[in-house]
Amino acid sequence: MSENALGTNVITQVAIVCKDIDATAAAWAELLGVPQPQAGLTGPAEESNTRYRGETTDGRAKLAFLDLGPVRLELIEPVGGPSTWRAFLNEKGEGVHHIAFRIENMDETLARLNAMGMATEQRGDFTGGRYGYVDSRDKLKVTLELLEHFGA
Repeated sequence: MSENALGTNVITQVAIVCKDIDATAAAWAELLGVPQPQAGLTGPAEESNTRYRGETTDGRAKLAFLDLGPVRLELIEPVGGPSTWRAFLNEKGEGVHHIAFRIENMDETLARLNAMGMATEQRGDFTGGRYGYVDSRDKLKVTLELLEHFGA
């Protein structure tokens, strides 16, 4: 058995990119018999420090979350400039974009994955932490998201 490059094997989130987050959230809420989650907008570029394919971007997203036990379902509607979400929607259409793992040591984890041939596609900050998307589609058939929470 090889060393775990992520430092974990617990999925924390599955995410779907969609064109209309309100309609998609309503459909999931109806299916699951739960209240419809309210969508929120990610922070602006100067707050989130978003970098897509190495370049600063004003790409943002509307996000809504449904808690499903230990895993959250994240709904994402791209807004604004270039982003991994916008590229996915343009190239593939709506669908499952990534699975997420909560990790420690973002820079070290990204370096290990990059060395395995999985490039960092996008990264940024959010209140209480930071995220990174890794282009693992060739090897794993889905994008990986790394979530690092500060002080947790």
